Amino acid sequence: MFGGINPTPGLVSAANWFPRTEEVGPGELRITFMGSAPFIRPGQMNTSIFIELGSGENFVFDLGEGSVANYISAGLALNQLDKIFITHLHVDHFGALPWLYMFGGWAGRWHKPLRVFGPSGRSPEFGTAHMVEGMKQMLTWHRDAFSVFPVGQGHDVDVTEFDFRDNGGVCYDENGVKIIHWQRSHAKDGASAYRLEWNGLRVVWTGDGRPSQLDAQFAAGADVYITETQPELCAISSGVQGVPPFLGRYTLDTHHTPGYAAGYVAQRASPRLFMTTHMPFDPYINAETVAEVRQHWKGPFHFGAPDGIVVNVTKDDIWVREGVLPDYPNARAPQFDFDDGQLVVPHPPASRAEIQEPFIRGQEINPDEYYPEGYHPQLLPEWPVKSDLVVPLETLPAAMAHSMGAAWRHRQAYKKHLADLTAPDG
Repeated sequence: MFGGINPTPGLVSAANWFPRTEEVGPGELRITFMGSAPFIRPGQMNTSIFIELGSGENFVFDLGEGSVANYISAGLALNQLDKIFITHLHVDHFGALPWLYMFGGWAGRWHKPLRVFGPSGRSPEFGTAHMVEGMKQMLTWHRDAFSVFPVGQGHDVDVTEFDFRDNGGVCYDENGVKIIHWQRSHAKDGASAYRLEWNGLRVVWTGDGRPSQLDAQFAAGADVYITETQPELCAISSGVQGVPPFLGRYTLDTHHTPGYAAGYVAQRASPRLFMTTHMPFDPYINAETVAEVRQHWKGPFHFGAPDGIVVNVTKDDIWVREGVLPDYPNARAPQFDFDDGQLVVPHPPASRAEIQEPFIRGQEINPDEYYPEGYHPQLLPEWPVKSDLVVPLETLPAAMAHSMGAAWRHRQAYKKHLADLTAPDG
């Protein structure tokens, strides 16, 4: 029915995506909806969209509360999530940032800062940099408590705050990836949309806001155009959610994109695939949403909901699947670059003796009292070395080197792919 809507090469299953079973192809990108709703509930965390490139790079667009659980379930290491692009400062779009900042640093983000990108406000206190500074102040106790672990750059945050008025401005341009931004009408100044460009492919995520001429302009010709939408069901939703109808109507008309408008902007932008997210995924709403979108948009359309929807994109094909995410996943090993042939574990900047009074440590029960007779593990109450721990790659246990080097090997394979493309024949 629609040209170019076909499974991309290398899929293990055309029906479902299973974590860590497929590499993203060299000319491919993959989009995963890690959170898809403004209200948290078990099947839908707050909004977050993850984009992986065939080059091995990845980008997080918004990081709503609860979404980190889906990143872990999808087989991502926490220290891989180091470039976060925030559309605006409603907490359902960045609420998981404090957790990722602290636990991503603990889990191996030792050699690079957490990078956060986001819009300015009309005055400094409304901008992304101010939010991050406030987050760091809020986490003062946590950060100092975690100083007994390896830290390195794990507590550093590099904030790129761009002028929200600079429509079409570039906020990221590295390694063949360019990301531009433009402002959105979301009741208050300081909300933005993004367009990622790589390898001739374009993905747009608008974030929240009213339908806009700027969206139609900057989303034009995108491979995948993702926006948020709310259907025209304010009275019914009032009965379901317990929200007065006038509050739903007012919120929609001042902050969000109705389904009819979403389809209208898609018709003007004409993407290869149009998607909507940041929406309740409910039977009573879904059919009406499709009907409203279809009033104007007749091309390929799919919900970016519930959580775990996966989209593979190449220049020729696009394919959408449901991800199968486990409820009780094991965290992936931290991922490290082994270009220099070694693993460097930074020395902790503090010890327990420096940040804790001796009285309470003296109240700890002697382990001999609770370990059974004949069993006593070798305990590690003090960090075992006095400086950075440097471990040559060849001395790491094979399983550890394999698990911690998976992303690095993928990047090496991509570099070889590029070299092979440019090598002279023969």
